[in-house]
Amino acid sequence: MGAMLRPEVRFGRRKGQMRQATPNDEDDVMEGIFLPVGVDLHQITILPKAEWQRIQDSLTARARETAQTLAEKKARKDLHLKSQALVKNWTHTIAGMSQQKLKGKKVRQQREEEEKRKVDLEEAKYQAQKRKEKIEEAKLQQYYENDRVKSFHRALLYSEVLKERDAQIEFKKQHKNLYKSRNEAIERDRLKAVQLQEEKDKIQHMKRLQTANDQLAQIKEHERLANIRKLEEKKEREELLELTKLYHLEMQEKEQAQREQKVKRRQAHLAYVADQVTLKAIEKQKQEEEDERIRIHFKAKQAMDKLKKTKEEELHRLMEEQRERITNRLLARMKKKMGDEDERIAREIAEKEEEQAKEEQAKEEKLQADLKSIAEHRVNVIKMKEEKEKEERLEGQKLLIGLMEADRIYQELEKDKIHRNYCANLKLQEAHVAQIAEKIARGENEKQEDAEYVRQKEVIALCREQEFQKYAKKIIDEQSKTTQNLYPLLKGLHEGIPTFSGLAYNEDQHCGEKQPIQPPCIGKTAQEMKLLNEQKYDHTKARLGFTW
Repeated sequence: MGAMLRPEVRFGRRKGQMRQATPNDEDDVMEGIFLPVGVDLHQITILPKAEWQRIQDSLTARARETAQTLAEKKARKDLHLKSQALVKNWTHTIAGMSQQKLKGKKVRQQREEEEKRKVDLEEAKYQAQKRKEKIEEAKLQQYYENDRVKSFHRALLYSEVLKERDAQIEFKKQHKNLYKSRNEAIERDRLKAVQLQEEKDKIQHMKRLQTANDQLAQIKEHERLANIRKLEEKKEREELLELTKLYHLEMQEKEQAQREQKVKRRQAHLAYVADQVTLKAIEKQKQEEEDERIRIHFKAKQAMDKLKKTKEEELHRLMEEQRERITNRLLARMKKKMGDEDERIAREIAEKEEEQAKEEQAKEEKLQADLKSIAEHRVNVIKMKEEKEKEERLEGQKLLIGLMEADRIYQELEKDKIHRNYCANLKLQEAHVAQIAEKIARGENEKQEDAEYVRQKEVIALCREQEFQKYAKKIIDEQSKTTQNLYPLLKGLHEGIPTFSGLAYNEDQHCGEKQPIQPPCIGKTAQEMKLLNEQKYDHTKARLGFTW
């Protein structure tokens, strides 16, 4: 601890060493650390410069390492940034090639997107065209569903049928002239066919003769083979007969040997039977001896059973005597116990009567106390009832005053209500007058709208009629080039012609000339469809109660 409390000198000399003179001695003294006056140099620890440097290095090692690490990181980062800036435009590096690929991919995607956009645009145009065609087809189909057009088409079909009928009549006339030449050609073909058939029959006859000769040769060959086969069969039969004789001889010898064996077996059996009789006699004797032993054993067992039975009877008699003695003893004890029970019952009866007397006395006392409390309660109830009646009278008076005040307020409110109703009726009357005027004006407007609707309807019908006339005339002109039966078409053209007012005809007499020849306009908007179809349901709406 003393060494730690001593002041330290950063630079100095060891104890016992002489100070060496230096050229700048005065300067060194001036630049060093001045010690306070009165400090004992012998109490100061002097460290060499190397040791002091080591201590300083050990204390600042972590900070220096951290600073060095940061400097190295910064240098590496600067070098990396410099390298990136240097190679960022190079194309032969991995990063450069990757960048080029990404750019190429982006350009390719943009080009593909542009192509897809063009394809989508073309597809949209195509779909729009298809929709337009479908709409035109639907309009045309709807136009064909019109009764007037259907009637005209029926007339067109009838004219086509007449044209086909004329063509068939003409074909029939031409067919009669061709019939004769056709019959002659058929006769020539028939004669030629007959000649060919005769030649075929002759060839088939020659083939049949050749086949018959071949079959005769085959029959002769079969007969020769059959004779040879018969001779062979005869030889085989003779050989079989000889073999049969040999077989019979062998069988006879075999039967003789079997008979001899049977005789031997019979003799052996007889000897066996004789032996069995002897054995049975011996066995019977043994059985008789065994039966005798069993009878003797049975008799001995019967004697033992008889003796056992006698012993059991003696034991039973002794047990009965013992049971009788026990019963007599128990009866005596029970008689004695009955006497003690009577005394105990008498004592209990006396005790019970005494308890009942005490209970009756307690009940009497309780009854007196209850009667007293009832009387007190009755007095209290009467007092409370009187007080309650007094309070009810006061409350009734207060309630009467409140009802009178409420009735007065109600009368005032009723007067106010009557006044408000009167004002409301005046306003309602004014509103009714305004509604009547509005209804009259609306009726006038509706009349004008109906007139306008009729005019527009006639205009649309006139346009339809003009377009139908053009369509029908075009069909008639086309049919007149191929047929002369135009009466059904002309009749269908002039049937069902509607009548129009002069105003609609004068205003719209040229409406059909402004449009190409196509099915008439049946209404492209909901308003036009309403104008065309609303008149059909007026009677239905009126019948159902709808007035709008």
